[in-house]
Amino acid sequence: MPRKKTDAQTWYRPPADDVCPLCGRIIPPEQKDAHHLIPKMKGGRETQFMHRICHRQIHALFSESELAQHYCTVEALLAHPEIQKFVNWIKRKPPGFYDRSKRSKQWR
Repeated sequence: MPRKKTDAQTWYRPPADDVCPLCGRIIPPEQKDAHHLIPKMKGGRETQFMHRICHRQIHALFSESELAQHYCTVEALLAHPEIQKFVNWIKRKPPGFYDRSKRSKQWR
């Protein structure tokens, strides 16, 4: 006879806002950043929660104009080779991992 699952045996499924759409890892509260898919300065209002390190990597790679014109969806970001390389590296790290991203070329 199959055993009934107890509360301790049920799987925890985090809310969608607690999973980074870029790397797929759970976002600890202290690492949660809101990313405007279209930058605020370009009229964007919609945000997506993601890891701070993932958010900073996006802004290290792309200008506000590039984000607004070409990378205003998670799918478009994930299609970029540099983001794919970053995601393949970061997805093996623990959820709370943080490492300084390179500064954007536009700010140098």
